[in-house]
Amino acid sequence: MRQSWIGKIAIVFIGLLWLAPQVDAAPAPKDADAGIRLLEEFQNTFIALAEQVKPAVVNIAPLADSDVTSKPSENGPPHPRRRGPDNAPSGSGSGVIFDKTGFIVTNNHVVGDADEVEIRLSDKTKFTGKVVGRDADTDLAVVKIDAGHDLPAAPFGDSSKIKVGQWAIAVGNPFGLDRTLTVGVISALGRENVNLSRYEDFIQTDASINPGNSGGPLFNIRGEVIGINTAIINFAQGIGFAIPSNMAQEVMRQLMAKGKVTRGWLGVGIQSLTEELAAPFGVKEGQGVLVNEVFAGDPADRAGILPGDIILTVNGKTVDTPNTLARVIAGFGPGEKVVISLLRDGKKKTVQIDLTERKGETGDVKKSESRFGLTVERLTTELAERYKIKSGEKGVVVIKVEPGGPADVQGLKEGDLIKEINRQEVVDEETFAARIDAVDKKETVLLRVAREGRSFFVVLKPQEK
Repeated sequence: MRQSWIGKIAIVFIGLLWLAPQVDAAPAPKDADAGIRLLEEFQNTFIALAEQVKPAVVNIAPLADSDVTSKPSENGPPHPRRRGPDNAPSGSGSGVIFDKTGFIVTNNHVVGDADEVEIRLSDKTKFTGKVVGRDADTDLAVVKIDAGHDLPAAPFGDSSKIKVGQWAIAVGNPFGLDRTLTVGVISALGRENVNLSRYEDFIQTDASINPGNSGGPLFNIRGEVIGINTAIINFAQGIGFAIPSNMAQEVMRQLMAKGKVTRGWLGVGIQSLTEELAAPFGVKEGQGVLVNEVFAGDPADRAGILPGDIILTVNGKTVDTPNTLARVIAGFGPGEKVVISLLRDGKKKTVQIDLTERKGETGDVKKSESRFGLTVERLTTELAERYKIKSGEKGVVVIKVEPGGPADVQGLKEGDLIKEINRQEVVDEETFAARIDAVDKKETVLLRVAREGRSFFVVLKPQEK
């Protein structure tokens, strides 16, 4: 059945081309009938596809206070600048069943901070889904439901084989309209610098994606999931983004196994080789990634990488942007070895590096987040560029402020640079957590913060219970 679809589509286009020269003349009845039959064949392809894939698509909503249990209801259903396409509240969106035992993949921003969410299947039955793991760096999450029987699961395709121009079919629940199917094409691949997540390699499509589509699947014409729909550009038409299926599957495997994702860490600051920077280093624009900082004691430092080195490849894969290098390194696990090819003073050099776990994933930051309602990361070149922080500054960057928390009350914002805690310097997440932990939980904390080139002090009061 599936193999015949592509042939049918080809026949349709050949038929349409054959009929095109006859537009000026009224076609003979038999010619008109032949054209209609061809169009019906084309139409039936999408009808069959819709029937095949819709049962695996689910609606995800905030957990209701009533009529939602771990078993299906016997009486049927009672029922910017966000990183997602929606500006809809957390917990409103779509998902797709990828394992018949009840595992569902969706966007992290759909489940938000919830431990449980409401899942509604295509047959209107409802379940309480448990969030088994989430990864903010790719905006993915995995939810598990127990239906007591096998569920229809969608197969995943190989996103590395996607071509610009091929068909793309999005299925989701835009504006609460269950299992809406929209059709378009793949508009572009490898979209970076969209500032939606840490690791970006988005598929761009003009298949309509609207609020409520977040976390839903993007299919190819064979009914295989090739992406997880995650974002649109506000006020634009036909510009939607999906996380490639290959990236999603690796994250899904780790979330199912251990509830989190661990990634390799190189320990360098990097930036793009612009035309101005390329000339002094004797290379072409975009020929590799420039190392501008090497963190003491981290893998790159131990392997002898130096500021001014230009990283060309990782395990033979060309890296020509900072996002690509970060994504490639993150694709390896802590303890894995990678071979890096680089240029130093115009000469090629090969270095083998033992990666460690990326710092900031050990949970230290969560202590400060739960206490004062903010999350921080060490200042990197990428964050400095994103938030326009002056060169040479030191500190940790605020990447999340909890609404209504102590930090929010005192006016702290995403992108603020925390330089000191109680008049002591802060250089990374570890020192930030240590400085916070050293203060009694009933006492206030004095921060020195930089914003838009100016510094100021802020006093954070303990969270009232």
